[in-house]
Amino acid sequence: MKTLKYTVIKTEPRYQDYCRQLEALATEDAPSTATQEEIDLLTLLIETWDHAHATLPEADPIELLRSLMAGRNLLAKDLVAALGLSKGAVSDILNRRRGLSKEVIRRLASYFKVSQEAFNRPYELVVAAAPLPRNARVIHQEAKAAA
Repeated sequence: MKTLKYTVIKTEPRYQDYCRQLEALATEDAPSTATQEEIDLLTLLIETWDHAHATLPEADPIELLRSLMAGRNLLAKDLVAALGLSKGAVSDILNRRRGLSKEVIRRLASYFKVSQEAFNRPYELVVAAAPLPRNARVIHQEAKAAA
């Protein structure tokens, strides 16, 4: 029985070895058809390993969004049409004054070609203190108890 030159990647050392072999094959000048098929096979094996073992770090969804925007040289106004939101709503999201709705998460995931889970994580919102009406006063419970 003939042994296979390449097998499914099951360990990190094999993954690293296949990456080195792929790099060596890919840098050859004018690869033959057999070499190109070897490159294709190694690429498939490596991508399969990457997909199964790569996890997104527990990134803050807004930081991730800003990073993806920076990578594509996008501004907030560029997201208005992509998300179907107003400029104010996009600004509120980017400045953490508004959370990501399910629909916005779906649209972001589709637009940036990432999984919805990347944006569907908890993160802190900035809650601005609401201004009090003109004649309102803040009375603390401790002050009332002492009186």
